[in-house]
Amino acid sequence: MDDFSPSELKTILHSKRANLYYLQYCRVLVNGGRVEYVTEAGKESLYWNIPIANTTVILLGTGTSITQAAVREFAKAGVLIGFCGGGGTPLFAVNEVQVDVEWLTSQSEYRPTEYLQLWCRFWFDDDLRLDAAIHFQTERLKNLKEIWGKLSKSRELEFPVSLSQLDGVIQSFEQRLADSNNSNDVLSTEASMTKALYKLVCQATNYGDFTRAKQGGGTDLANRYLDHGNYLAYGLAATACWVLGLPHGLAVLHGKTRRGGLVFDVADLIKDAIVMPIAFTSAMAGHDETEFRQQLVSQFQKYDVLDRMIDAIKAVAEQTGKTEQTGKPEQAGKPEQGSSKA
Repeated sequence: MDDFSPSELKTILHSKRANLYYLQYCRVLVNGGRVEYVTEAGKESLYWNIPIANTTVILLGTGTSITQAAVREFAKAGVLIGFCGGGGTPLFAVNEVQVDVEWLTSQSEYRPTEYLQLWCRFWFDDDLRLDAAIHFQTERLKNLKEIWGKLSKSRELEFPVSLSQLDGVIQSFEQRLADSNNSNDVLSTEASMTKALYKLVCQATNYGDFTRAKQGGGTDLANRYLDHGNYLAYGLAATACWVLGLPHGLAVLHGKTRRGGLVFDVADLIKDAIVMPIAFTSAMAGHDETEFRQQLVSQFQKYDVLDRMIDAIKAVAEQTGKTEQTGKPEQAGKPEQGSSKA
């Protein structure tokens, strides 16, 4: 077999890559030129291949180790490495973004700064930053309406949500968004909408009384699965930001108290639409954490979550950041720069 160069390993766009791995109780190493993870089965060691060219993120949980050679191969292929706790939830360490995982990004690749430059054009203007925040919320509502409509008719889930009531919540939120004068108005409106969505989800799943606990403070399954699912959404959001070269601190809504606020802004695009209903339906079905995670990742793949995030970020950058330009026409719809050849 011919050897591949690092740039050739990155020809699969990140938004089109199929794999996100969460590993625990194993070793990650290079064996025969391939990156593999090794598990113990009695006296035997079982080796499983990791297709790095088709992988976006590796999450290393409890009881894992990784060799320098494996990290080098991940870097060549543009794979993000995250260290986290069991199930991806306990806080271990924070680096660029405080989402209960420490990300190690490749330093061996070159990414054009097109979207960062566009972002910086509007980010220092309060009004334009508010426009960007509202744009994200508008995309969030589109995803919510589309995906809940499909989930309510799905044979895979018991989620007979009232679409007429959902439309009412969305219309109310849209009106309040239009009347927002600053980010605090948007955050207040967002909190009200989320409470209304929890009520709809509880009705649809017959969950009963529910109170959203602070992070890590819930003892019931729904709260635990919401935390777990949100962490996975944050990981995808961090990947989308990294692919487009945007620092996590350049938030448009959640940046006042979180240095990684942009990840929270982007994760909001799909948290209500997918994480919330799957958390409650899995809780009612009595799924364990592994079954819940499998169900959630399946829905992430089905609805092209990473694609949606990347497209939304690009749209905000291009629509808000491209003011008057001379000489060059707009170039919308370009593939994400993080996957282009060096």
